[in-house]
Amino acid sequence: MPIPIDAPEVLNREFLEVRAKLLELAASLDRLDRADGSVENDPRMAKIKQALAILAAKKPERAEQIQLLFSIPYEEGWHKEYLADRAK
Repeated sequence: MPIPIDAPEVLNREFLEVRAKLLELAASLDRLDRADGSVENDPRMAKIKQALAILAAKKPERAEQIQLLFSIPYEEGWHKEYLADRAK
């Protein structure tokens, strides 16, 4: 059975990677701000803002919540439609 590690150890191990991802995200948002036009009404931007709110909240399962936010809802019988579309 693996020995669990404590929060300080997790932070020591993952700090640089988390920092790099945050900088990359900030740079992307800065590019959007500097670009001509607006994406305020774009539903993708709304999802990004929702994801940032999920990250800011100290609640469990943030990764799962963000995955579900960006996922397409499951539809029963999707595979039959997919196969029918491929046969065309």
